[in-house]
Amino acid sequence: MNIRKTTLLLLLLVAGVVTAQQKNITLEEIYDGTFRMQYLDRLHSMNNGKEYAVLNTDRNTGTKTLDVYSYKTGEKVNTLINSSEIDGLDYFIGYTLSADESKALLSTKLRSIYRRSSLGVYYVYDLDTKELVQVAEEAIQEPTFSPDASKVAYGRDNNIYIKDLSSGTTTQVTTDGAKNKVINGITDWVYEEEFAFVRAFDWNANGDKIAYIRFDESEVPEFSMDVFGNELYPSKDTFKYPKAGETNATVSLHIYDVASTETKAVDLSGFQNYYIPRLEWTPEANVLAVQTTNRKQNDINLLFVDGTSAEAKLILSDKDDAYVDVTDNLTFLEDNDFIWTSEKDGWNHIYLYDKNGKLKNQVTQGPWEVTSYYGYDPKSNRVFYQSSENGSINRGVYSIKVNGKGKEALAAEAGTNSANFSTDFTYFINSFSDAETPYVFTLNDAKDGDVVRKIKDNQALKDQFDDYVISEKEFFTLPVNGEELNAYMIKPKDFDPNKKYPVFMTQYSGPGSQSVANSWSAGNGYWFQMLAQEGYIIVCVDPRGTGLKGRDFKKMTQKELGKYEVEDQIAAAQALGERDYVDAERIGIWGWSYGGFMASNCIFQGADTFKMAIAVAPVTSWRFYDSIYTERYMTTPQENASGYDNNSPLSHVDKLEGKFLLVHGSADDNVHVQNSMRLIEALVQANKQFDWAIYPDKNHGIYGGNTRLHLYTKMTNFIKENL
Repeated sequence: MNIRKTTLLLLLLVAGVVTAQQKNITLEEIYDGTFRMQYLDRLHSMNNGKEYAVLNTDRNTGTKTLDVYSYKTGEKVNTLINSSEIDGLDYFIGYTLSADESKALLSTKLRSIYRRSSLGVYYVYDLDTKELVQVAEEAIQEPTFSPDASKVAYGRDNNIYIKDLSSGTTTQVTTDGAKNKVINGITDWVYEEEFAFVRAFDWNANGDKIAYIRFDESEVPEFSMDVFGNELYPSKDTFKYPKAGETNATVSLHIYDVASTETKAVDLSGFQNYYIPRLEWTPEANVLAVQTTNRKQNDINLLFVDGTSAEAKLILSDKDDAYVDVTDNLTFLEDNDFIWTSEKDGWNHIYLYDKNGKLKNQVTQGPWEVTSYYGYDPKSNRVFYQSSENGSINRGVYSIKVNGKGKEALAAEAGTNSANFSTDFTYFINSFSDAETPYVFTLNDAKDGDVVRKIKDNQALKDQFDDYVISEKEFFTLPVNGEELNAYMIKPKDFDPNKKYPVFMTQYSGPGSQSVANSWSAGNGYWFQMLAQEGYIIVCVDPRGTGLKGRDFKKMTQKELGKYEVEDQIAAAQALGERDYVDAERIGIWGWSYGGFMASNCIFQGADTFKMAIAVAPVTSWRFYDSIYTERYMTTPQENASGYDNNSPLSHVDKLEGKFLLVHGSADDNVHVQNSMRLIEALVQANKQFDWAIYPDKNHGIYGGNTRLHLYTKMTNFIKENL
């Protein structure tokens, strides 16, 4: 042991700051699984609302069982599926139950495509007869039962197919699908990434019609990246990727009649129809609900389409000067009245409309945000949701009558509460954490929130941290540029207010995001604790443009991504530098993705404020990023060239004075390594010295094997050497 460290430890023991058993977290412990968080397995609430199913694995035999448990007692009721009892199938990875819970779709040989999409070989297993039917010989995408479980629709080779489980026949619904040209019923890359869905087809309530979106991406520019691999020659991965201002896929809406095999195109020309980010059939079998929006994404139309005539009718138009978020919060009542969320009063709230689009009631209101919408219970006539009404860094679970009265706080303890409700809204499983408490899972009564039983906690992990030197995460607000910005600080455990400390700032700063939250933080949270005990003060500040503080606060960065957020981070660093215990000459900043974009801008534009910065997988010009995300906040480069260029790190490389580390994965299909390569070249031509690292064949997450350990070791060493 180092003599200086031994002396320091003895002094701390005398001072009563640490105990003899306590030690600092190490990177090896963070990434070798030393700190194991207990989570709940993914569960499926059964139709009766009193039971749930969980897929279990016997680690000794590899046997998979789909077991059913009682919500109230947690005890196993029965086993629906046992892989050892299925003739013709050795294993399966996942499952989906049919609406009537009589059959299950079992997935095997899954292969990831992009963030949310995958290909796999699927089987239908009849829970009563134990009969097993393979859906298709080939790998397929998004297989989905018809409502009566008699058929399965799926995507293959960019076309839609229907398997009739009784006759065994397969019908090809579309025939024009072709790679990098036309996709039917499955979203393209940019829809999957930015509108967050893959299955672009849906069965109606009677199972006699399928609505689907067709993507003609033949004119969309292609992006290619080298995959180095282990062979003598690298290969290329080429895919359609519309960058800001470039051509997007032309989308169209179609309705297929299963009996007649006829397809009708829906005429959307009279509506905002550049994007079709959502489609779903309403409870009325002949009424299709479709959401469409313009390219700027500031006018979302809710349309009802007649399933027979294919005629569309405008029901609701939600507009904003900046943009309107696409969500999954649309819920239909039995008479096709519907629930919708909107920021139209300045905060995200729940609204009730009749089936013609007339507002019946604003269900929630106040200077706080509805952060998750859980659903509507027709028996109690109540809406269930999560919100920030117990503080913008907290989350609580609530219910309220659809008329806006009788609100109940079901789980609103300071911290982060998140609910998973049973099908009939009898119970919910609440997950709770705060800055000091790892996740605790309880079963709660949905009427009043009373805890029925504790399911699982992470007391063992919390106890484990008694062996380590851990600092408190202190929440506060920082007055910056006329706003009170949410922030937190982690000081060294042996903090001495008479000393001066270097500050390492962490942030993401993207539109509508939140990094300052009263919740348990693993991963980077452990890293920050390690750095704090190395003598650094860790600070996080959520600047203007981030979320949970109202529409105006979030959307004021419109057309100027990287301007106000950078101003706020620089001003925050300067304000921190005025504190007696902060060494203003030793302030650093880092971030990943949008945070990397910010860290780059901050070290360049705040050269007199930041001594060092680390940027991982950064956007370096919004001209390089995808159309849907970028144009939502920036419009197109053709319309807003100055907004793109004035706030790009590429425009400020000549100002670099501090130490800068740039990191990227070469196979990043999201934020392309092109971003870093262009920044590297700009810095070289500006004759600026800096450090950089490229991780071969790693995507936006930069992980696999020892990759994360290597990356965080590199970043830690860079901090120690330069801050």
